[in-house]
Amino acid sequence: MKEFFKFMLASMLGFILVMGIIFFISFGLIIGLMYFAEQKEVRISEHTVIKMEFKDPIPERTLKNDIFAELYSGTFRKVLGLNDIVKNINDAAEDENIKGIILDLNIVPSGISTLEEIRAALLDFKESGKFILCYGEYVSQGAYYLGSVADEMYLHPEGFIDFKGLNAQLMFIKGALDKLDIKMQIVRHGKFKSAVEPLIQKEMSPENREQYSVLVQSIWNSMLGEISASRGLSIEDLNMIADQLIAYNADDAVRHGLIDNVNFRDEYAAKVAEHTGVSDIEDINFISMNQYDRVWNGLSITKDRIAVIYATGEIGSGEGNDQKIGADRFAETIAKARRDENIKAIVFRINSPGGDALASDVIWRELELTQAVKPIIVSMGGVAASGGYWIACASEKILADPTTLTGSIGVFGVIPDFGGFMENKLGITYDNAMTNTNAGFPSVIRPLSSYERKVLQAKVENVYDLFLLRVSNNRDMTKEEVDKIGEGRVWSGVDAKRLGLIDDFGGLYDAIDLAAEVVGLEKYRLLELPVQKDPIEQLMETFSAGVFTRIIQSELGPFYDDFRHIRSAVSWEGVQARLPVHVIIE
Repeated sequence: MKEFFKFMLASMLGFILVMGIIFFISFGLIIGLMYFAEQKEVRISEHTVIKMEFKDPIPERTLKNDIFAELYSGTFRKVLGLNDIVKNINDAAEDENIKGIILDLNIVPSGISTLEEIRAALLDFKESGKFILCYGEYVSQGAYYLGSVADEMYLHPEGFIDFKGLNAQLMFIKGALDKLDIKMQIVRHGKFKSAVEPLIQKEMSPENREQYSVLVQSIWNSMLGEISASRGLSIEDLNMIADQLIAYNADDAVRHGLIDNVNFRDEYAAKVAEHTGVSDIEDINFISMNQYDRVWNGLSITKDRIAVIYATGEIGSGEGNDQKIGADRFAETIAKARRDENIKAIVFRINSPGGDALASDVIWRELELTQAVKPIIVSMGGVAASGGYWIACASEKILADPTTLTGSIGVFGVIPDFGGFMENKLGITYDNAMTNTNAGFPSVIRPLSSYERKVLQAKVENVYDLFLLRVSNNRDMTKEEVDKIGEGRVWSGVDAKRLGLIDDFGGLYDAIDLAAEVVGLEKYRLLELPVQKDPIEQLMETFSAGVFTRIIQSELGPFYDDFRHIRSAVSWEGVQARLPVHVIIE
């Protein structure tokens, strides 16, 4: 009887495993077929207008194989990255069947630098003589900044524009840590190294308030300059409109020149038809940017390539993923690009707040070796600061947007002390026996001794000195000159250029053009790296950690980023080169 039950249980387990495998394979095939059915080639007829709207955060790079990206929202809409959005706008300018672009903008959930690069591409599109129109109902400040590039802007009669100026909001978690009896032991260099403040204070220090006041003012000035040029309004008038919240009334927004008119959607449709040169809106072939992405534009047969390596997220050891820069994965990717004779130049696209200092230097070393044999052009996205700037310092040229957050040349060490939490909240205590005086260093269940803190401080100073060396060698400055603009201070792209931390302004495709110019290429193919995971790998990730993440994301909504940054902060150990826990500029 015992053997019978063993056999029966084994058979049941085997059946369950087989059925599970069949389910995953079947589900993957069904989802894959539905997804690829959406990827059929699109053909463009005359009187075609591209409709652009942004319902999702815009990633740096389109996830080509992410067939499950929108599974939980009930659609299979591929989220285009900034790379393909800008490329498609450039292609549309040359496409004789494309008559114009309409922007349907309300809230655009992406950073200012990302919108700045799209806006620049739309300005170039207008040079082709084609029209851009914009319509909104409740228009966020970022959406208005993007939409102001249009020839004409329209707003719903009861709509509003959230035009009020920029606000840098930092989250501080010291109060929460105090309630949990968790202490964060900090050793740092740099009076502006504010990354640790959310762990040890409940508000900004005077130095931190100073740097973020200067930062948001610089970004705001850049935005106002572009809006002023497009709308024909003075900077003074724009500031007055923001100070008095005038744009919250649609008629006042028209009266002060922020928009052209108020219209219902059907009235706006007539304007679109008029610009397209047709008598009825039904005669226009509207397509989305996703659909235009599937238009076949031919294939270059040249073997010469420019590699674009996307470095997105926090920097750490290990493999990482598409949202985290893993030193092992990136070191291998850069080394392979160095050895590939068909790759003539590299564009290193950085959108990172930094992270582990050692991991940053591992990546820097591979870039330094590569820069010795082929040019590297760095393109900075929304943020390339601290460790993100460290890895930029192995390049021929650095380009950034005026609104990029960069600099933050400073480091700190973090050793959390969970001893109080374990004993006072959970009733757990620890004891130990050691062979040597400091065998228990570092410990996360007791305070640092004065000698241990001295050792950690020396390590931080050494790493900071190395950071200064990396920057001074790349930017043709002395270490003393770098130190004066370092100490952890964050700068906008505008100030970074003035201080010599970057070479020029420009987006991703400006960096690609510069790379081609440096190596004298007129025809080339782009190779995007690191290589993305295949659909099966993504399926397994989605149904493992991805499921939990999406549930939390769905439940917390706009507070998910706060949760993610708190979880990251309490896990910091060792020497870090990164921006503050969480900064929102809106």
